[in-house]
Amino acid sequence: MLSDKINIIIVDDHPIVLEGLKTMLKNEPFFHISESFTSGERILDFVKLNDVDIVLLDITLPDNSGIELCKEIKKVSQNTSVIMFSNRSERSVIMQSIQNGASGYLLKNTSVIELIDCIKGALSGNIVFCNETKQMISKPSKNELLSIPRLTKREKQILKLLADGKTSVIIAEELCLSSLTVDTHRKNLLQKFQAKNSTELITIAIQQNLIW
Repeated sequence: MLSDKINIIIVDDHPIVLEGLKTMLKNEPFFHISESFTSGERILDFVKLNDVDIVLLDITLPDNSGIELCKEIKKVSQNTSVIMFSNRSERSVIMQSIQNGASGYLLKNTSVIELIDCIKGALSGNIVFCNETKQMISKPSKNELLSIPRLTKREKQILKLLADGKTSVIIAEELCLSSLTVDTHRKNLLQKFQAKNSTELITIAIQQNLIW
């Protein structure tokens, strides 16, 4: 039953990459490649009309920027996880993608196992990276290091659990706290990092090498 499958669409302007990804993923029993595209023109309409769990999205497309397209996809389908899949390894590009709502960033030399693990991680609410991307974002700039706020041990625990995609209720259960206390810590974290929401909070914390 397709309803039991993880519905994936692939967007890349190189047909050979599309076919390679399909081949890599076809043996995973719970994955279903719903559609593939070589440009961004029809993606938004497809996502609006279909149940899409994962979009594997290249950055460089003939008619659009994948980074901007990611933002538009999240506007029309908040529950769809977008994973950038690109040859570009600039740290600024990686972080801009996450800021635009991407659930992860993988390079095209990513292994099959790593790709599958990252798809599953994104579906669990995590922000995912391949090993090479992790190395790129683990080197914050001088300005980022200077702006790192001081965190209590409890705030560090809660920040890590938020990055793992856990809700305040689950965090409260794991740390034996009340949900109100967790929400208070979350608000303090948002204030310390000058973040508008949890997604921006996690993005800044990643930039500052505080979490993976």
